[in-house]
Amino acid sequence: MRILLLLLLLLFPLLVIGQDSSWIISAKKIDPNNYYGATVANGVIGLVSSPKPFTIKDIVLNGTFDQYGRGQVSNILRVFNFMNFSLDIDGTQIERIDQVNNFVQELNLRDGAFTTTLVIPQKAKIKYTYYALRQLPFNALVDIEVEALKTMEIAPASIIEAPEMLRNVQNYYSQVDRPHALISYMSSVAQSPTGKLTVAASNSFLFDKMESPDLIHEMWNDGMHLLKFKKQLKKGEIFRFAIVGSTISSAQCNNPLNEAQRLTMFATTKGVDNLITEHKRLWAQLWESDIEIDGDTQAQVEVRSMLYHLYSFARKNSSLGLSPMGLSGLGYNGHSFWDTEIWMFPALLQLHPEIAASLLEYRFQRLDAAKRNAFSHGYDGAMFPWESADSGEEETPVWALSGPFEHHITADIAIAAWNYFLVTKDTAWLKNK
Repeated sequence: MRILLLLLLLLFPLLVIGQDSSWIISAKKIDPNNYYGATVANGVIGLVSSPKPFTIKDIVLNGTFDQYGRGQVSNILRVFNFMNFSLDIDGTQIERIDQVNNFVQELNLRDGAFTTTLVIPQKAKIKYTYYALRQLPFNALVDIEVEALKTMEIAPASIIEAPEMLRNVQNYYSQVDRPHALISYMSSVAQSPTGKLTVAASNSFLFDKMESPDLIHEMWNDGMHLLKFKKQLKKGEIFRFAIVGSTISSAQCNNPLNEAQRLTMFATTKGVDNLITEHKRLWAQLWESDIEIDGDTQAQVEVRSMLYHLYSFARKNSSLGLSPMGLSGLGYNGHSFWDTEIWMFPALLQLHPEIAASLLEYRFQRLDAAKRNAFSHGYDGAMFPWESADSGEEETPVWALSGPFEHHITADIAIAAWNYFLVTKDTAWLKNK
C-alpha cells in the first residue's frame, strides 16, 4: 500500500500532465485547498512548492535528524526557508493567489526546474524558477523576471524564515566589500529541537553587472528577516534578478553558520547564468540514462517522473539514505526502509550505479550499529533496523512492532549488495565492503 501511495503522490500531487511535451508536468488550475506540491531537489536539499505566490512551503536537508514530534524517534528536519521572496508593486504587496491571474506552475523534469508564471492585472507579468543546484549540493537559486505592463515601482525582498521546530534563532546581515565585488548577504543560525544540531542558512541577491540597487535590511522578529530594494520600471521593461542561498548543519560540518555564508558567497561569484548553465549540464548527464517509450506520451511522462524523483532524491558520493518520500517533505520521517533496496535501488543500479553505490555506502557506514542491534536481540551477525535515520540504530516508534519483527530488511540489504557486485563486477568493493 505504501508503494502505491508513494507513486500516486510522486506522479499526481496536484499537477495535470501536459500534452505537448514528455518533459513537462503542468498545473493551470490550482486549488490551494487541494494542493500537495512538487519538489526540486539535488539529493541533499529539497524545496517543496506552495500555491502561495513567491513561496516555498518547506525546505528539508538530507541527513539532518533530531528527536521531535510523535514516536520519540529521530525525524528529518525542516530547516530555514531561505528561498522565499516578497513583491510590492506601487505599495501593494502581492501575497495571495486571488490577487493574480493566469497562475501556472510547471515542473521541468529534464532541467530539474520548477517555474511559476502569473499576471498581476494591469501591472506586471512575472516568471520565477526554482533550482536545487545540482553542482552545489547545499545551494538553491530562484531566478525572477518582472515585465512591467505600466510604469511602476517594485519593491522585492528576499526572506529567511525559521520553522517553529528550530530554537534560539539568531539573525545576521553582513557585507563583504572587496575591490572586485560588494556582496551583501543575510544569514541565520539556530538549534535543532533538542539542541543536538546547529542549523544555518544564508542568502544573497544576484543582479546583472549594471544593476546595483541600494539594499535595506529589516528584522521583523526572531523568526524572520529580509533584505529589500526598490526599482522604478518603465512600461514594457523587463527586470531580472535572482536570489541564491545555502543551508547546512553540524551534521555536515563543524561551523554551519560560517560555511553557509561561504557557500552563498561562492555561488554569488559564479553569476546566475553560469549557475543555471552548469545545473542544466549536470541534469543532462543524468538523463543520458533514460527510459524512452514510443507512441505513448502519457506513459513516457509517468516513467520520467519516477526517474526524475529518484535522481532528485539521491546523489553519488553523499552516503545518504533514501526515504520512501525522498526529499518531498517530512513523510515517513525521512527514514530509510526496505523500499530503498527493493524498490528504488534496482533502477538506480541499472541507470546510475554511482548513485546506487552511495545508497549502499549509507548502509555500510552503519554496519556496526546493525551488529549491536543483532547482539541486543540475541543474534549473531548484523540486524539492520526497519527504520533508519542518521545513527543506524532502530528508529521505529515503540508502538509499531515492525521494528524488532521485520527481519527481511537485513536480507533486502544483502540482496542489494550482491546485485551491485553482479552489475558492476567491482572486486575491490566486494573485498573491502
